[in-house]
Amino acid sequence: MEIYLVRHTTPNIEKGICYGQSDIGVTETFEKEVEKIHSQIPIHDISKVYSSPLQRCKLLAKTFNHTTFFDDRLKELNFGDWELMAWDDINPSEINPWMNDFVHTPTTNGESYIILQNRILAFFNELEHSSKEKIVIVTHAGPMRALLSYIRKIDLKDSFSIHITYGDVIPIYDTLKLL
Repeated sequence: MEIYLVRHTTPNIEKGICYGQSDIGVTETFEKEVEKIHSQIPIHDISKVYSSPLQRCKLLAKTFNHTTFFDDRLKELNFGDWELMAWDDINPSEINPWMNDFVHTPTTNGESYIILQNRILAFFNELEHSSKEKIVIVTHAGPMRALLSYIRKIDLKDSFSIHITYGDVIPIYDTLKLL
């Protein structure tokens, strides 16, 4: 199985805002970013497309002209009460414990990074790994890092060493389930 992990294009939101599962759109650079993404994937050989249902992923997934399977497990980290707040405006008494252990500490009324990793691994393990399919998974940086950290045996707390920018395509050549 060939898997192409694809991060959504540039979101239409100002820098410094926490926007995990908030459903925001994309910038005017969308079409140009899509061209670059498509140039890195064998478009005509793709057999399935999976996507986060959030519009910044959904819009990109539709450009592959395949039936798209939307899955909530591909969503970004749920930041709970912090969604759409400026990072600088989050109460230090709430954000500091999370910053000290974001892997295990959930955001206020949201989730922890280990919860995100568990849901992305559950999704990944449900794929038909013995197939010869080439699939595209359109998602966010958080799920991509969580999955890649598991595959590459990087501690989850160190997964931000995996550099992922908007529109990145990361191929995975997979034959086995992870768990």
